[in-house]
Amino acid sequence: MKDELSIGGIKLKNRLFIGTGKFNNDSLIPEVVKSSMAQVITVAMRRVDLRSTEENIMNFIPKEMVLLPNTSGARTAEEAVRIAKLARAAGLGNWVKIEIITDQKYLLPDNSETIKATESLVKEGFIVLPYMSPDLIVAKQLEEVGAAAVMPLGSPIGSNRGFRTQELVRIMIAESKVPIIVDAGIGKPSEACEAMELGADAVLVNTAIATSNDPIGMAEAFAHSVKAGRTAYLSGLGATTIEARASSPLTGFLT
Repeated sequence: MKDELSIGGIKLKNRLFIGTGKFNNDSLIPEVVKSSMAQVITVAMRRVDLRSTEENIMNFIPKEMVLLPNTSGARTAEEAVRIAKLARAAGLGNWVKIEIITDQKYLLPDNSETIKATESLVKEGFIVLPYMSPDLIVAKQLEEVGAAAVMPLGSPIGSNRGFRTQELVRIMIAESKVPIIVDAGIGKPSEACEAMELGADAVLVNTAIATSNDPIGMAEAFAHSVKAGRTAYLSGLGATTIEARASSPLTGFLT
């Protein structure tokens, strides 16, 4: 049986999404894509310069990738909507990751403005994947206005601090009707595996790959961990107990 993730009418076999930021050299991106086997890649619209033949990030993104432009830099719903429309007009497609941040210390997303932007862009025909602080009520509101998926943070963006919002995300996974993609803060392949074991539909990893000593090797490690976590979730994790239970009978022998 095929295990595919469907978003916006596109079926994805790989549940690891990757980003394009923070690489020492953008020329690494094609090899990172290859080793990660990712099908979806994010790119900040502010890094796209279609007039430049040398500094355009798009030159390094394989053509077969599903582009997920993000609205990085937006502080209001109005700004995010404008950036999304610019991305579509530039030929980057109708997928968009809403990213609205007013907090400049912890870079936490503004959930209220995110809901407004999501509702507006869905009406404009966009496939909207909003980045948000984990909150079941907000997730439900995003569902109601038409979000194609919801992207709760694992910990502050770019921090590599890991999956710190596990319990909140667990609730969202249990109660949400749209895919849950854990985004931001995942620092180790084991943490991506943990999110997938929990039942997340996908994870998005950028900083942990881009800032590692070997981004290509790290991308491969994350690919394996995401697959392992997903397989474990589908297989059904064993029950946990407080008391020890022997794996083999302790009676009936040596009598």
